[in-house]
Amino acid sequence: MSEKQAVYKKSLIKHLYFNGKLSCAELSSLTDKSLPHTARALNELVEEGVVYESGHANSKGGRRPQVYTVNPDIFYVVSVAMDQFISHISILNMSNQIVAKVERIELDLHSNPHALQELGRHLHQFILNSHIPREKFAGIGIGMPGFVDGQKGINYSFLSTNNNSISQYIESVTGLPVLIDNDSSLIALAEWKLGAARQQQNAMVVNIGWGIGLGMILNGGLFRGQNGFAGEFSHIPLFTNNKICNCGKMGCLETETSLQVMAEKAIKGLKEGRTSVLKDLPLGHLEETSKLIMEAGAKGDKYAVELLSQAAYHIGRGIAILIHILNPGLIVLSGRGALAGRLWLAPVQQALNEHCIPKIAENIEIMISPLGFYAERLGAAALVMEHFDEVRMHRKKKELLLS
Repeated sequence: MSEKQAVYKKSLIKHLYFNGKLSCAELSSLTDKSLPHTARALNELVEEGVVYESGHANSKGGRRPQVYTVNPDIFYVVSVAMDQFISHISILNMSNQIVAKVERIELDLHSNPHALQELGRHLHQFILNSHIPREKFAGIGIGMPGFVDGQKGINYSFLSTNNNSISQYIESVTGLPVLIDNDSSLIALAEWKLGAARQQQNAMVVNIGWGIGLGMILNGGLFRGQNGFAGEFSHIPLFTNNKICNCGKMGCLETETSLQVMAEKAIKGLKEGRTSVLKDLPLGHLEETSKLIMEAGAKGDKYAVELLSQAAYHIGRGIAILIHILNPGLIVLSGRGALAGRLWLAPVQQALNEHCIPKIAENIEIMISPLGFYAERLGAAALVMEHFDEVRMHRKKKELLLS
């Protein structure tokens, strides 16, 4: 088989991964190849057990076309979803189903100078323990906070390698191709390809977590900016509160809205005597504390609802700025914070009512992500599959950039 034909067959697998079921004609159109060429490649994939026939598409008349689906267990992706404190490692099949126990690692990116080496060791052992042959892995996708240059495989904020490539280091440890990107960009990728923003031309995906990230879908594509750093929504200077942000500046959006700030406010308020079902919130365990606050809010606890509403209103103020500049059709609230569900919606809408020109905001839809906390995990897998047909070229390009 020629290299060109092998790459084309991978592109068919990629399209089936993202779309679930497609006919030969649809695949021909998506790949801009002739029907006979596409049919020949599909028949080969069926014979190889990579793709199977899965019924017939709906038809308005005439013979219904055969549709195809990728075999869910023909390839697997190692998905790594990182935040500043916790990392989760998963193995997903081609139907995005988890096929091995998720590993949770406490990895403080701020204070651990050996975080990258620890991650590499965990990944190496995790892959060995899966007992899945290496040739069955499409690759490793890693989402992480910070200023990430995915093309060079470098994170300028965390996991320092003295300007060497994080991707190359993990590849050397695991023997698998590795792709990295900013966590909020991957959450937006997941929403665009698999979630609430599917097939949207212009949408903003807000990642509510330890910061307030942003992924932007503009003109039918993921917008990353000049160096891949677009979407630092957390650091727009919205307040004159003299609070120092993690970035070193003062008054950033995240100083009043992040889940970390919410947890700190909750602990302080309870010490001051605020009435709430929340009791003895675990100090030093932000993940558990924020989860308890959101769960209490969902059950109607007044203090928890107040904390969430305050944060949501200020996030809405930030979104109002985005609306005036970018005029999106959809705002998706995603990430860890989506656990609070509809509690975000009314305060965000109130902020838009107060701060947006009505004509600009009148047709904007705001919704809670159906993917929620799992969006980054899916985005990391989607990153690998987005480049499935060009992994070799991608690796050569990175080598040239780093040379």
